[in-house]
Amino acid sequence: MLLAEAVWLWRRGRGRPVEIVLALAPAALILLGLRAALTGTAWPFVAAPLLLAWPVHLADLRRRRW
Repeated sequence: MLLAEAVWLWRRGRGRPVEIVLALAPAALILLGLRAALTGTAWPFVAAPLLLAWPVHLADLRRRRW
């Protein structure tokens, strides 16, 4: 679904591909952490993507000049 959203945003002219990836990367990382949690993976593999989502989200907010 994230790939479909990225294509949709790109085709509607909502930004350059780098901007779209930066906007959707936190969601992808959170989903990766969720998948790890649901499959019973060790906690570092759940925590790492969740931890990485925060600075990527802040970078996206900074890019948007929040």
